[in-house]
Amino acid sequence: MKLVWMIIAGVGVLAAIVLVIRGNLNAAFVAITLGAVAWFLSYRSQMREVIGNAEEEREDDSKQD
Repeated sequence: MKLVWMIIAGVGVLAAIVLVIRGNLNAAFVAITLGAVAWFLSYRSQMREVIGNAEEEREDDSKQD
């Protein structure tokens, strides 16, 4: 899922660049905002994986004791 959000973020940034060049600043703002939100969702997905792995390791360590 992380890769999907990164692709959406990249598309949003590229769309914003094109829209700025064409002079449509309102649409560019919306596109860059959606791109930023997608990037944050990508980061959230990544952190959920890291936290989940750390919790699994901690549970495994506590079971061994």
